[in-house]
Amino acid sequence: MGKQRVLSGVQPTGNLHLGNYLGAIRNWVEAQSDYDNYLFVADLHAITVPHDPKELASNTYNLVALYLACGLDLNYSTIFVQSHVSAHSELTWLLNCITPLNWLQDMIQFKEKAVKQGENVGVGLLDYPVLMSADILLYQADFVPVGEDQKQHLELTRDIVNRFNHLFAKPDQPVLKLPAPLIRKEGARVMSLTDGTRKMSKSDPSELSRINLLDTPEQIANKIKRCKTDPIRGLTFDDPERPECNNLLTLYLLLSGKNKEDVAAECQDMGWGQFKPLLTETAIAALKPIQEKYQAIMADKGYLESVLREGKQKAEAVANQTLAEVKAALGYTIPH
Repeated sequence: MGKQRVLSGVQPTGNLHLGNYLGAIRNWVEAQSDYDNYLFVADLHAITVPHDPKELASNTYNLVALYLACGLDLNYSTIFVQSHVSAHSELTWLLNCITPLNWLQDMIQFKEKAVKQGENVGVGLLDYPVLMSADILLYQADFVPVGEDQKQHLELTRDIVNRFNHLFAKPDQPVLKLPAPLIRKEGARVMSLTDGTRKMSKSDPSELSRINLLDTPEQIANKIKRCKTDPIRGLTFDDPERPECNNLLTLYLLLSGKNKEDVAAECQDMGWGQFKPLLTETAIAALKPIQEKYQAIMADKGYLESVLREGKQKAEAVANQTLAEVKAALGYTIPH
């Protein structure tokens, strides 16, 4: 019996930061040999909000190169770009036609983002959960890694599967597989450098709130030097009155590879003036191998193109098979 399949996508917007890496990517890398992984750049999702066309292609290449630099292995993972596989758009239309409108209007993220966009809200913002469902179902994924904000979308996908199979498949021969959430080993919850009570985020308007994986040593040093701290001497974990202290110690713990007891003992008598240079040095050293590998991959455009070409071919083979089965179930003629 083959490995179970995992499907995951990330939008090519903004820069990946330590929160993305320590909270998710590092765990994917550690567990990738356990699954058959399909990982894609969700560039079709990236245009549901206003975007810069000039940045879309470069962000796509940057994201793929960073994935590889962080340790994703092509022996275990198929990496591809969503828009390179036209079955994503085609299956979305077919699923649109069986998805009740009120299911989409009830989605929490649509309600929140529509308020921001006002009268300019696009149909794509309403409809992107169906595209997300198509992404998952094309690859007959067993599992989808989900965070709290995506659980509702996976439930919608499961509702669409049940509706489609009920309407168009034989009870003992489902056309679409019912995916399950993959709750991975809890990744580190990395918080903002400017507010220890909020998660580090790409969407935060302040660059000082996050350390990006591609930040220079000077940028890292500046951000840590200016990050929010408290006036108390001596550094301790897990004090609810000191969220920034806990966050910075946790960053040091994760980036240094030391255990919690050793870090607690090492830092218990330190002031911020002593600790910040230590964290800076550790962060720069931890990111250096990722940055060096990234630069080497970006310098070899031929290799990057070959990764995406091979990923497209592997993804299309699976996606087109599913699409053909869906179309046959719906009554479409299939050319021979």
